[in-house]
Formats: sequence, structure tokens, C-alpha cells
Amino acid sequence: MPPRIAQIRLVSSHPQVYAPCDDSFALVDALLADRSKLLDHHPSICMEIGSGSGYVITSLALILGSESKNAHYFATDLNPHATEVTRQTLEAHGVHAELLTTNIASGLEKRLSGMVDLMVINPPYVPTPEDEVGSSGLSSAWAGGENGRSVIDKILPVADNLLSEKGWLYMLFLADNDPLQICLQMRDKGYGAKIIVQRSTEEETLHVIKFWRDPDIQIEGNEAVSGGKTAPQRGFDFLRSQISRLSFRETRQ
Repeated sequence: MPPRIAQIRLVSSHPQVYAPCDDSFALVDALLADRSKLLDHHPSICMEIGSGSGYVITSLALILGSESKNAHYFATDLNPHATEVTRQTLEAHGVHAELLTTNIASGLEKRLSGMVDLMVINPPYVPTPEDEVGSSGLSSAWAGGENGRSVIDKILPVADNLLSEKGWLYMLFLADNDPLQICLQMRDKGYGAKIIVQRSTEEETLHVIKFWRDPDIQIEGNEAVSGGKTAPQRGFDFLRSQISRLSFRETRQ
């Protein structure tokens, strides 16, 4: 039997809350693709930043299911309507998360510092004028400012603080966000990266990228490496080629 995910017919809605769409489905598909690894990972604390309708955090709780019965779930959103819709979606599927209406993870950064084993984020990534970023209502779900990076660049340091030593982050990006540069930025902080799902629609090219703390990268950053490339370096060369090929195809279409 395939693992359960949130059913669209049971996902609650509100005129001011972003409904599940291609980006939401891509993020859940990435979790499904990694399900066996997630179960072996045994996350104790799972978190979604920007829960919207609750489709992703609900799907995550269902994917992990009873095999991760000790996992505790958190979900945040800046939009109070989204927090309520997330609660309704969770309840409709018989799962639970601790919900907080807040900006990114304000109010949880000390409480959960270094404790989150699994984090999922579908950030506001659409390039927009800066004055649209953080506005109230529906547009706050997608308005990402210049290059779609204004909110992303605020989220990443928060995620770094919250993630445990074994923490995994699944985050969705648009090609316009320059995901390769983001991966290199995370590499400088000691993270490995891998594209789990990449998908092109008529309107956008999406990447779901998994980040994890990589001790080989951390060692590499503290030592002068000579000779051939290390495994992390080869991994990032492969990641670069993946993103470059996808972006090249997009420009030709």
C-alpha cells in the first residue's frame, strides 16, 4: 500500500490562504521520494515554516505515520488565516502539530535551537517589488522581492540555527532564485546539498533541494586540501551540472 498523503478534498481553504499547487505537490513528492530515508532518520522534531493550507505538514505527518510515533510537529505562518486553515487540515486527517502565527520562527528560535531534525519550507520565492514582501493576506505566500530572495535569505540563517546536528532541510526554489548560489552559500556553512525533485511547468522551473550538515565539508573548510577533488567537491560539481542543464533547457523553451 502506498504511503498516505493529505487528500485535497480534506484540505481546508480560505480566500486569503494559498491553496496547494505545483510547488506544494513537488515538495510532498520530494518527501515521498525520500520516505525510506526519512523513516530511518527517526526525526524527533519536525517543522514547517510557512504552512499555508497545511497540505505539506499534514502530508509529512502521514508519510512518517506510526513508524515515527514519537515525532513532534511544529508549523508556523505569518498569516493567521493560514494557521487556522492548517489546524483544520491537520484535524481532518487525524494528525496534530503545534501551530504558531509568527514571522518565520520568531518565538521558537531559542526553544528549538539545534533541535529540529526535519524541516520543510515552501518559501515566498516569486520575484516581486520589495514593497509587496510581507504584506498581509494571500500575496505574502509568494511575494519574494528582488530575484525572489528577500524572504529566502532571511529564512536560511533561522533554519541553520534550528536544525540539529542530524537535521535535514527540504526547501523549494525557483530557478530565478539562483539555487546554485544558495547551495554554495550553504556549503560555506558546512551543508551538503542534493536536488530531490526538479520540475518544469509552463510558468516556472522548480527545484526541491535537500540540505544536511556534512562533516566532510566542515573538515574540508578547516584544512587545506591539495591534490584531487574531495567527495563533497565532486558532489557540488554534480549539483552544479544538474542545475545548469535544467536552466539551459528552460532558456531554450
